[in-house]
Parts: sequence; C-alpha cells; structure tokens
Amino acid sequence: MPSASMLRDSTQIVIRRATLDDLDVQLDDRFTVTVVAESDEYYRIIGSPVEIKDVTEFLSTRGVNLR
Repeated sequence: MPSASMLRDSTQIVIRRATLDDLDVQLDDRFTVTVVAESDEYYRIIGSPVEIKDVTEFLSTRGVNLR
C-alpha cells in the first residue's frame, strides 16, 4: 500500500508565488487543477496524478525545477 506522503506528492505541488507569477500563466485555465494560495509566499497546485505530472512537465520546460 502506498504511503500518504507518496500519494500527496503525486497529487499536489507547492511552488513559490513569485515563480508562478513570473511565468504569467493561469495553470487552472490550461490544466484541470486547483491553485490555492498556501501563504504569502507559496501556491499549492492540486490535481489528479496525471494532471500533476503534466503540470510538472509544463513547468520544467519553462525552467522551473520542482525536485
């Protein structure tokens, strides 16, 4: 059985607000995800494992390292 942290990692991304704001892209318009302001510094992107994988790939092609 998968661990809770493994499932969480496959269904959400936490990213600095400045990083996402600099890209000037609305991820929730482009992908089936929810983007929530986690704090003044971070966004939490929540979606299915398939969508999170696609968002991760999309961000990495724009120079954002999420690992």
